[in-house]
Amino acid sequence: MTVKIALIGDFNPDVTAHQAIPKALEIAGSRAGISVHHDWIATASIDPENIASQLGRYQGIWCVPASPYQSFDGALAAIGYARRNKVPFLGTCGGYQHAVLEYVRNELGFGNAANAEIDPDAELPIIAPLVCALIDQDGGIDLVKDSLIQSRYGQDRITETYRCSYGFNRDHVGLLEGHSMRVSAWDQDGDPRAVEIVDHPFFIGTAFQPERSGLRGESHPLISAFVDAAMMLAA
Repeated sequence: MTVKIALIGDFNPDVTAHQAIPKALEIAGSRAGISVHHDWIATASIDPENIASQLGRYQGIWCVPASPYQSFDGALAAIGYARRNKVPFLGTCGGYQHAVLEYVRNELGFGNAANAEIDPDAELPIIAPLVCALIDQDGGIDLVKDSLIQSRYGQDRITETYRCSYGFNRDHVGLLEGHSMRVSAWDQDGDPRAVEIVDHPFFIGTAFQPERSGLRGESHPLISAFVDAAMMLAA
C-alpha cells in the first residue's frame, strides 16, 4: 500500500522541520509496513475554488511549520478542505496556528479572527505573540485526559521541542467552548499547546514540532497515528 500525503507550506531546505518531516513520514511508514509518498504544495499554488482537484488524491494533509506563508488564504483553504472532508490532518507550529484560525473564521463565523504576526492591529488576534518566545526549546506539556492526542501518546505528560514566537491566544480559548474543536494540551503556564476536533477521524494541531524525531531516527506516536489514519482512508 502507498499512502499519499500533501505537505502544505512553502518548502525551504534550511528549515529544520522541513528537513525532518520526510524522514519522520518514512519512519512511520516503515513501522506500518507501507510506503508513504509526499508532495510539497506551496500555499501560493492553492486555488480555493479548485481545491478538490488539487487535494482530492491525498489521504493525509499536513500543514507544516515556517509561517507566515506565502498565501494565508491558500493555507486556510487546504486546512478547511481537510476539516470538512474528514481527511486526516496534522498541523504543526504554523500549521497549528492556522488550523485554529480556519476553524474560528469558517466554523464559528468570526471573520475578523486574525494572526497578529501579519496583522499587529487585529481586532480579534486569535494568534498572538508568546510572552516568552520558544526557539529550539524543549517544554513540558500536559495532555487532556481521554483526548485523542493523549490516547496516541499513551501518557499524560510529554516533553517536546518548539520553535515559535506566536501561539493560540489564551484570552480567546473560550470561543471553542461547546464546539467540536477543543484544546487538548496545555503547558505549565496555562497556555494552549494542542487542539483537536472530536468529531473528525484525525485532526490535530500542535504548537510543538514532533517531526524533529525524524532527525534522530526515532518513531513518533503522533506521526505514526497520523499515517495510520491516512492508511484507513486509503484502504
